[in-house]
Amino acid sequence: MTRFLPIAWVAATAVLWAALTVSVCAQFETRASFTAGTITGSEFSPYSLVVGDFNRDGKLDVAVVENGRYSGNVMILLGNGDGTFTAGTSYVVAVQPFYATAGSFRNNGILDLVVSDSRRNYVYVMLGNGDGTFQSPVSYPTSGESIMVGVGDFNGGGKTDILALEGYNCNCVEVLPGRGDGTFGTPVTTALPYSQSGYAVAVGDFNGDGKLDVALTGESLPVLQVAILLGNGDGTFRADGYYPVSSDPFSIAAGHFRGGTTSDLAVANLLGNSISALLGNGDGTFQQAVNYDTWFPTWVAVGDLNGDGKEDLVAANSGSPGNDLASTVSVFMGNGDGTFQPSVAYPAGRLLNYVAIGDFNGDHKPDLVAVGGSSVITLLNTGVVSFSPTTPLTFPTQLIGTTSAPQTAMLTNNGTSPLTISSVTSSGKPFHMQTTCGGSIAPGGNCTITATFTAAAEDVTTGTVSIHDSASSKPQVVELVGTGTVVKLSPRQLNFPPQKSGTTSHSQSIQLTNTGTAALDFTSKISIGYGRAFFESNNCPTSLNAGASCSIHVVFAPRYKGTFSESVFITDTGGGSPQSVPLTGTGD
Repeated sequence: MTRFLPIAWVAATAVLWAALTVSVCAQFETRASFTAGTITGSEFSPYSLVVGDFNRDGKLDVAVVENGRYSGNVMILLGNGDGTFTAGTSYVVAVQPFYATAGSFRNNGILDLVVSDSRRNYVYVMLGNGDGTFQSPVSYPTSGESIMVGVGDFNGGGKTDILALEGYNCNCVEVLPGRGDGTFGTPVTTALPYSQSGYAVAVGDFNGDGKLDVALTGESLPVLQVAILLGNGDGTFRADGYYPVSSDPFSIAAGHFRGGTTSDLAVANLLGNSISALLGNGDGTFQQAVNYDTWFPTWVAVGDLNGDGKEDLVAANSGSPGNDLASTVSVFMGNGDGTFQPSVAYPAGRLLNYVAIGDFNGDHKPDLVAVGGSSVITLLNTGVVSFSPTTPLTFPTQLIGTTSAPQTAMLTNNGTSPLTISSVTSSGKPFHMQTTCGGSIAPGGNCTITATFTAAAEDVTTGTVSIHDSASSKPQVVELVGTGTVVKLSPRQLNFPPQKSGTTSHSQSIQLTNTGTAALDFTSKISIGYGRAFFESNNCPTSLNAGASCSIHVVFAPRYKGTFSESVFITDTGGGSPQSVPLTGTGD
């Protein structure tokens, strides 16, 4: 029987999906978010990730592929079994890695990693020790720069091989034959057909002959397309047609959207703002693409997210309508006939590059983990329970010793039977919680969780509200985030009356007070956004003593009629930096 791992899928998780049979509604709620740079103490930025149980404790872990200015990095995050992770070891690898994947290269049940390098003609193998650590990367030469990697038995030898999609110097796919001991042989090369460049690649048996095939996206000017390469069973491939898709198809995944064994494809079209579904005919050919709308998708993954036996799609979106920096993940529920319902979007950080599927809290429901900007974000599947909002309750920066206005999360029972809530508890001393959730919630019914934040220390403090209910074997969690500061700003906003264009208003002032017990240092110049209509001056020293105050003076000088909005920004060591004071005015 042919054994393989599609790109961006992990061998160790395959057995877990058999257990994911609980029927759920598949709403996703942010459980954890952290800055990768904070964990590594480096300047690396996370780009993609690999999911697997690297320390064999039954909890899914994550290997984060990061880019730095001069080198790449792989950071291991060990799963705690509740949707959060503990930082493991980091490894410098490659010059500019974008993607990695995992497999057991020694057939010993221990997961190993292979990492691409988009600037050098190598792939890098990191053999796992089985305890969450890895041996030093070993480089294997390729004929071109490796854009993306995958693993599978491509030559019928019964061992795990490496597949590399390569660009400059080769424009090809290469198979590095596995020897079964964690080492690999000389690459076997197949040039890309149709004068096509390669963006992304997926693996599957598209014609049912027991040999692994490849689907790759790319550009054959002026057409963006998916090309099919059928495997010959010896590590080489032959061209078998191409199919147009929309602009910038930077991700592709294989699945079975109609059940059964016939392979289908999903493509994320970044600038096409769509996910393309191409249904397979079972003989290596595919139907023309059908597009589903989303917003700047950077990655697509396939899995049964609601336990109905029908495969669904999830896309990582680098932006959202009206805000190119606010990212979402879009979930497309499958109808089981190869079509999908319109997407439902869930907020997830900013500038997402990648999303993967796995059960990160052990409740037998598939969750999501996404990466982008500088963060790795876990979104837990809440089943028949939905939350509004799905993001953490995040309080505005609060002066130490003062209490915030309350924020509320609503819990709704979307199931067809009563939901039993056995307990609601909170953790995190600066947070105080009240709730109407308890006992039984009727189908369609809801309850609320309300929290306040009393700042006790500078910078970020987190807490949680844990709900034990009958929808899951594990607690549902609402995350709480608050930030304390010693910087007191009065007033918190400046509104200027209408001002004749071409003239300058009277000055308005903001008093800044250091309420702390130590000197407050300003780490950069106090400034106003673009400074197009508002201008500031101040008497704040480089270091402001405890208890001391200084003033920021602002004038409004519109050059033309219209409404203007900017902010004063203060960058300092007092917590919650940068602080900001909104400014508004109308040019008359």
